[in-house]
Amino acid sequence: MDITTLRILATLLAFATFIGIAVWAYSSRNRERFDEAAAIPFQQD
Repeated sequence: MDITTLRILATLLAFATFIGIAVWAYSSRNRERFDEAAAIPFQQD
């Protein structure tokens, strides 16, 4: 296995990780939790 193959594998792994995070972030089951977290700066004590 040469360096080019390792670079290709690293790129594919990084891309798959990015896609996984994007799917998780935009998942509908996380929407309520993220909406609550987004409102925290606007809450007054």
